Amino acid sequence: MQKQGNINKQKKFTQLPPRQKAAVVAVIAALAVLAGLVFWFVGRPMLTLASQPDVFRNWVQTHGIWGRLAFVGMMTLQIVIAFIPGEPLEIGAGYAFGAIEGSLLCMLGALIGSIIIFAFVRSFGVKLVELFFSKDKIQNLSFLQNNQKLNALVFLIFFIPGTPKDLLSYFVGLTQMRFLTWLAISTFARIPSIVTSTIGGDALGMQNYQFAIIVFVVTLAISGIGLLVYRHICRVKNK
Repeated sequence: MQKQGNINKQKKFTQLPPRQKAAVVAVIAALAVLAGLVFWFVGRPMLTLASQPDVFRNWVQTHGIWGRLAFVGMMTLQIVIAFIPGEPLEIGAGYAFGAIEGSLLCMLGALIGSIIIFAFVRSFGVKLVELFFSKDKIQNLSFLQNNQKLNALVFLIFFIPGTPKDLLSYFVGLTQMRFLTWLAISTFARIPSIVTSTIGGDALGMQNYQFAIIVFVVTLAISGIGLLVYRHICRVKNK
C-alpha cells in the first residue's frame, strides 16, 4: 500500500495539465534560487559567527531573548537548507547557552525546520528533494516506502549518530508516515547527536578542554560506526 501510494503521487505530477506542471517546476526553481541566495547571504555569515565561540557568546548575551530567538531561526534555517552543516551551530549553542539550554534551543529549531520540510515535500514531492540530494542518495532510502516497520526504521536511523539526518528529513515526506509521528521521531531521535555536540561546546566554554576533546573524539568514533551501520541497513534492505 505504501509503495502504491508513492507511485500514485508520482503519477499525479505526470498527469497534471501542462500549465500546472510548469507552475510546479517554476515554484521549485524559485525555491532553488532562494535556497542558494539564503545560503550565500545568510548561511555563510551565520556559520562564520557560530565558528567563533567567544564572539558568538558575546553577541547572544548582548541581545538577550532576541539572541535566543535568532539562534532558533539559525537552527531552523540549517535544517531547511540542507547543505548548511549543523555541527558548528550545535557546538556554538553549547558554548553560548550551556548544554541544557543549548540542546533545547537546537531541538526547537530542528522541530520548526522539520515541520517546514514535511509540508514542502508533501506539496512538491520528489522534485523538491532532488534540489538538495542526488538521485542515488534518494534511491538508497527507497526501501522505506514499502516497509511495514517504517516508523521503527526511521527512528533507528535518526537515533544513530553519523547518519544523514538531512536526507532523511526530506525523504520522510515521500513516505506514508503521519505528520505527528514524524514530529515525535524527528524531535526525540535527534537528542543523542545534539546533546553530544552541545556538551562538547559547553566544555569548551568552561575551558575544560580535555573533557571537550574526549567528547568530540568519542562522538566522532560513534558517528563513524553509525555511518557504517546506516550503510549496512541500506544495503541489506535494498536487496
